Amino acid sequence: MKIARTLAALLIVVSIPSLAGVGADAARERRWADEIVTQLVVGDAVWLATPRHDAVLALFTEPVEKTDRAIVVVHGMGVHPDWSLIGLLRMELAQLGFATLSVQMPVLGAQAQRADYTAVFPDAGERLDAAIDWLRARDYARIAVVSHSMGSAMVNAWISRQKSPEINAWVPVGLLVDFATPPRLPVLDVIAERDFPEAIAAAKKRVQRLRKDGCSSSLVVPGADHYFGTATPRLAAAIKPFLDRALGGC
Repeated sequence: MKIARTLAALLIVVSIPSLAGVGADAARERRWADEIVTQLVVGDAVWLATPRHDAVLALFTEPVEKTDRAIVVVHGMGVHPDWSLIGLLRMELAQLGFATLSVQMPVLGAQAQRADYTAVFPDAGERLDAAIDWLRARDYARIAVVSHSMGSAMVNAWISRQKSPEINAWVPVGLLVDFATPPRLPVLDVIAERDFPEAIAAAKKRVQRLRKDGCSSSLVVPGADHYFGTATPRLAAAIKPFLDRALGGC
């Protein structure tokens, strides 16, 4: 009986996948990069070097008029920097006067669950560092991050590890968890009216932790769901006043 219990325990251990060595699905990212670059109409493909990767795809879009204000756009789980909401958002924000840099964040295999992505948060942080460095090297002095869903969780973790904020403002859209640390920079916390229940519940907790800086606030976009779809132009227009204030120093 003791031997049987020991064997059963070993089988359980073996059957549980370990996330200790999990990394981004580089092949999946390369396939997307090949497709995106070939079909790109708006913006330019640029490549960011990080400690783990020689070349991470990012899509840079300049506004009509020259500016020193830039937005790093961060997509959600298992997609890419030109996907649906993110592709529209990077272009809409450029139309509204901001340079945008939409960055390929780490993706796992198609069967990965939300919790699995915590293993690649350090990789995500390095990509965000590279994006900020790339923009600053091109004289973008005022930088915000606009992130969606899992991308917001990645930015949340990245900001929590910083001694002082490396950006001027953050717009998490559809963040499904609480702030990892109390925000130390202006934040516009955005959810959709028909967002996931956990996003709505988490936003209610976060509102008490927003800075009382005359700039930070929460926002619900009416008539939209978690993925926004045709509501994306309204989302961009709704966050522009905050970005203007935050990047102007509030």
